[in-house]
Amino acid sequence: MATQQNEKKGYGHGTSAAETAKDTARKATDRIKDTASTVSDKAGEAASYVGHKADDAAEAVGNKMQSAAGTIRRSGPQDGMLGNASSALADTLENACRQLLENGLTVMAEDITNMIRRHPVPAILLGIGVGFLFARTFVK
Repeated sequence: MATQQNEKKGYGHGTSAAETAKDTARKATDRIKDTASTVSDKAGEAASYVGHKADDAAEAVGNKMQSAAGTIRRSGPQDGMLGNASSALADTLENACRQLLENGLTVMAEDITNMIRRHPVPAILLGIGVGFLFARTFVK
């Protein structure tokens, strides 16, 4: 009689509590995989959006650098030691601008990182100097 009751409840005919638990676990795993896939897709879309914004910002910075180089060439001294320094500065800005526009921020960041690794002491001194100049400019 107990066997007949189990068959009516669905426990008979090859269906056991363990199989039901496995099925439930399988369904839960599938839902988790689907959710993880959706989250991964959304994260990829967000990263792509941020990448496009970074490229747009890099292009804007590159254009500003190019403009600054042109201004230095036109307005800076043309002769003597100051003329050479302003010309070198304009050349450096134009080269950095070209690299930024051609390669983007990632390659430029890698180049700077490699340069800092090869020459750590000058990089630290340059950072201190730039920090000092910013402090003198903005703190009065």
